[in-house]
Amino acid sequence: MTSEQLAWKIRRHGIEMTHLSGGSHIGSIMSVTDIIAVLYANVIKYDPQKPKWEGRDRMILSKGHAGAAIYAALAESGFFEIEELKTHYANGSRLSGHVSHHLPGVDFSTGSLGHGLSAGAGMAYAIKKEHKNNHVFVVLGDGECDEGSVWEAALFANHYRLDNLIAIVDHNHMQSLDFCENTLELENLGDKWRAFGWNVFEINGNSHKELKETFSLAIDVKNQKPIVIIGNTVKGYGVTFMENDILWHYRFPHSGWEYDKAVTELHKNKPEGVEDPYTPNGIENPILPDDNADIFNDHTTSYTWKPSYPVKKERMSAKLGGEKF
Repeated sequence: MTSEQLAWKIRRHGIEMTHLSGGSHIGSIMSVTDIIAVLYANVIKYDPQKPKWEGRDRMILSKGHAGAAIYAALAESGFFEIEELKTHYANGSRLSGHVSHHLPGVDFSTGSLGHGLSAGAGMAYAIKKEHKNNHVFVVLGDGECDEGSVWEAALFANHYRLDNLIAIVDHNHMQSLDFCENTLELENLGDKWRAFGWNVFEINGNSHKELKETFSLAIDVKNQKPIVIIGNTVKGYGVTFMENDILWHYRFPHSGWEYDKAVTELHKNKPEGVEDPYTPNGIENPILPDDNADIFNDHTTSYTWKPSYPVKKERMSAKLGGEKF
């Protein structure tokens, strides 16, 4: 399966999984999809029949809330049956909302942001100590880079010259309730990583061509520096009404126009040789959004939250008999 085919399947599974479960984070799933697809189709060494194979590369999705993307990639790569994807978020399922190591192919449970790079650096250090040639790949979110533990791990990785560690930042420029720059200024992100001693590549993270070329370069770099690839992506990439809309960080595609329009848009860009296991021929008469649909609106906190704080000229602590202040 090509990376482009795998990416389409991951997006289609992601729409279905969050739709069935009422689960969150479809916007994050869609933005990171191309990175995950290229990793599993072209880059990572793995054996789905032997998930703990010692010769495998390690893969950590540190932004574990986008775990549906990993689940879909693992299922399509043969680690478990595709039918199990329908159990996403269900009670008793192995496919928890955040990534779980109880699933074959997952090396580390994630979801508490800021932990993945530290674990990945430890794995890379152990591999170095054992004189092995495996690589460790860690996919982070850009909002996650607000976490101090990310930069502690970055210092550690540079100090121990972990050139077998490749971090990838899914830089979709949005986090939680707003754009990154409105939440906590992040730029210039590349310069920050360079200051910590890392090799830095800045690319279009939704371009398979750029991803493939950059991973090839990153693996060949042998200058005793860890590598970070900053992939500039689009939140919700692949479905127009989800793109760059923070609403879809938490919302899932509901029955009606949301689900129908998402599936219909994906089918318009379906690669040759790919089958849709849910709606093989698309949706015959898709429900369309009406004039009252909440679509293409700005849902960021900085736009929608307009608090007013009444300022009193004087305040008094009456109960304590205090003075005016």
